Amino acid sequence: MKPKARIYLDRADNEIITAECLKKLSENYKEVFNIPENTTFYSSVISHSYYAIFYAAKSILLNKGIETKAPEIHRKTYENFKKFLVDSGELDLGLLNIYNKLILRADELLEIFKKEKWKRGHFTYKTIPQANKKPAEDSLKNARTFVSNIFKVNRKI
Repeated sequence: MKPKARIYLDRADNEIITAECLKKLSENYKEVFNIPENTTFYSSVISHSYYAIFYAAKSILLNKGIETKAPEIHRKTYENFKKFLVDSGELDLGLLNIYNKLILRADELLEIFKKEKWKRGHFTYKTIPQANKKPAEDSLKNARTFVSNIFKVNRKI
């Protein structure tokens, strides 16, 4: 694995840990940090889960020699992930070889990435934090799935 790709995977792991901590803090330990009872961090859980997926996608692209940069880095990363790894069928083949037991297709990974990108914008800017518990739980689950699978594919590259 290329060193810069490893850095992005480490960052993805860090984003998941951050999301997990913020979810726990939304549900427990508020008194320890003197946080008002009605305060939650579910919007941040969604945002950090998205970034975990984003950095994992960047890592696999880097391992394929594709680097995305600003402006519009998020759009470019998504489009390159779709074009060079999913639409080409390359990621499907890798996942079939690596995850035959799990029967996880690359289209599912792409759909997770797409859905989390939308949720980051929608739930971060348009909904009160307390209403975001279920979407936050889904986002965290999706991020774990996406990052763990990308990590396994990256190891094979």
